[in-house]
Amino acid sequence: MAFACLWVVAATVVAFLPLRYQMPLGFILLASALALVAWLAVETNPWVALAAIAAVVSMFRKPLLYGIKKAKEKSAPDREGGQP
Repeated sequence: MAFACLWVVAATVVAFLPLRYQMPLGFILLASALALVAWLAVETNPWVALAAIAAVVSMFRKPLLYGIKKAKEKSAPDREGGQP
């Protein structure tokens, strides 16, 4: 549980940084959040992991929505209908 608390403190510190520093550090935090949630599920119970997932999605909602939007744009067929 101490690791989860340290992750929250790190996320709070990153939130206070200028945006140009938030992006790379936020990506590291998002990637480490996956490992943290898996570890919490093993060490405690699935309900704690579910609460952690909800917290991570809440904190990273805008970057996650942006990533989903970009993924949809790449997978969508060309709407103009013609090929060059």
